[in-house]
Amino acid sequence: MQTVIIVIHLMLVLGLIGAVLLQKSEGGGLGVGGGGGFMSSRGTANLLTRTTAILAAGFFITSLSLSWLATYNRKPTSILPTSVPAQQAPGAPAAPMPQGGGLLDSLKQSDQQQSQTPAAPAPPQSQ
Repeated sequence: MQTVIIVIHLMLVLGLIGAVLLQKSEGGGLGVGGGGGFMSSRGTANLLTRTTAILAAGFFITSLSLSWLATYNRKPTSILPTSVPAQQAPGAPAAPMPQGGGLLDSLKQSDQQQSQTPAAPAPPQSQ
């Protein structure tokens, strides 16, 4: 369904671009000499104005329907955790942090091990 509306939307866009470019501007634009006796200049302006209005209305409707389809089956999400941590009684000692296998925990452990075992200076080696 969405693909069909996108294809219709793109065809409306191309038609709208063409209709706008064919309209006569103050400087002439692409409408100079256009028509070749097809209609009078007043009739051509009326036809292009109506065509532009119809294409613009179709563009507006397809844009709204595409935005509605995009949000139709969307489920709400949250960046906050959904589980609420258990509250501790005031004055109770805090539970120790669990030692996970994360990168920061492993770096913290390696720093602690390095600070506990000081490295002895190596004697100079002569050749």
